[in-house]
Amino acid sequence: MPARFSRLACLPAAALVATGCASLQSSDNILGLITPYRVEVVQGNVVTKEQLALVKPGMSRAQVRDVLGSPLLTDTFHADRWDYVFTIRRQGAEPQLRRIVAKFNGETLASIDTSAELPEEREFVASIDTFKASRKAPTLALSEEQVKALPVPEKPAAPAAEPVGPARSYPPLEAAQ
Repeated sequence: MPARFSRLACLPAAALVATGCASLQSSDNILGLITPYRVEVVQGNVVTKEQLALVKPGMSRAQVRDVLGSPLLTDTFHADRWDYVFTIRRQGAEPQLRRIVAKFNGETLASIDTSAELPEEREFVASIDTFKASRKAPTLALSEEQVKALPVPEKPAAPAAEPVGPARSYPPLEAAQ
């Protein structure tokens, strides 16, 4: 009878533990107080709308590499295809995934395809900025009152006039003849 009672007592405890584990996996915080650290994962090349506008069919591989950077994926079996893949997972920001495929005809670019609309550089920076609400833009100019409150700088003293000729206070090294 005591063994059976201990088994029955363990059942609710096991159910409680299993429920707790499931709730930890489905939410970002523990008990609503603690948020675990999530590693920021950035992979690939950031390609913006401005960069893509610079790439035109007929460009050489070197020119495309200069604008977009080295491709993330190159395949020996598909030598005429470069894949630019970009992913980012950052805590407090939406995950992003972009794919760009550059197809070549020999050494010249034939076409470039994107999986989705690329953001402009400002849009991209804004999308990964997690400190938007807490950051206040700094003021870059002083008001008239602040300028008047500044101390008046002291005028530097005039430098002492330097002697015009050589000033010797020692005898010559060589004897005069």
